[in-house]
Amino acid sequence: MKLELMNVTKKYEETTVVDNVSCVLTPGVYGLLGANGSGKTTLFRIICGLIAANEGEVLYDGKNTSAEGEAFRTILGFLPQDFNYYPEFTAMKFMLYIAALKGINGKVAKKKSAELLDQVGLGDVQNKRIKKFSGGMKQRLGIAQALLNDPEVLILDEPTTGLDPKERVRFRNLISSFSQEKIVILSTHIVSDIEYIADEILVLKKGKLENRGTAQRLIQEIEYFVWEVEVKEIEVRAFQMKYTISNQKNTERGTVLRIVSELPPTADARSVTPTLEDLYLYYFREEV
Repeated sequence: MKLELMNVTKKYEETTVVDNVSCVLTPGVYGLLGANGSGKTTLFRIICGLIAANEGEVLYDGKNTSAEGEAFRTILGFLPQDFNYYPEFTAMKFMLYIAALKGINGKVAKKKSAELLDQVGLGDVQNKRIKKFSGGMKQRLGIAQALLNDPEVLILDEPTTGLDPKERVRFRNLISSFSQEKIVILSTHIVSDIEYIADEILVLKKGKLENRGTAQRLIQEIEYFVWEVEVKEIEVRAFQMKYTISNQKNTERGTVLRIVSELPPTADARSVTPTLEDLYLYYFREEV
């Protein structure tokens, strides 16, 4: 089981949205880390065959996914960021509708739908109309439909949007429970979700794959780029204008700033252990 992106490029007129991306993915969970406009959604849509790349190709087990067409879609699960629902449908009716689109046998579809709705915490409301669901409930329904065909490749674009902390934990546990047998790629603005769940992180910046590796390895690369300094309250604004501040804490003596910078911001700045959030700010400080 292997998904290969080979020199994938997507342009819209003069703007390059995905820029020569190449990587090989095997079973596991991959967190796609990038700021707004970095090309994450476009890359997902190319992998899923919803739009065509200008250059390059996507291969699954050595076969071009565009040429495979329907055969590839049968092993693909996708939750887009802007997933649409039929508000008058119940959760179960919606699942059965998606199952029919995916060509899943009726009896199998009903059993699988009930299992998945239960797994995402919607079993008790499966006959409730979607228009009465909260945003978090709709998102959980989206996750359930993406899993209907027991996909080998699962693409999740901002899957934890609208989920409260308890629901996000449930989601992470659900993904972890089957990720050894699937290639899962997810993007989220909630950095802690990627930190907890991803076996490997892909850093996408302005359409380019800047880096990849485990959270631990990537964080080590900025080991001496995160600092704490104590400043007077009247100095805070000047530091905010000059540096990337990842945290600000007021104390009796003044304000403690956590700063992401390759050079120490002051002579008495103290180097501190970086986090994945610091890594995000290091790569995307221009966009923050």
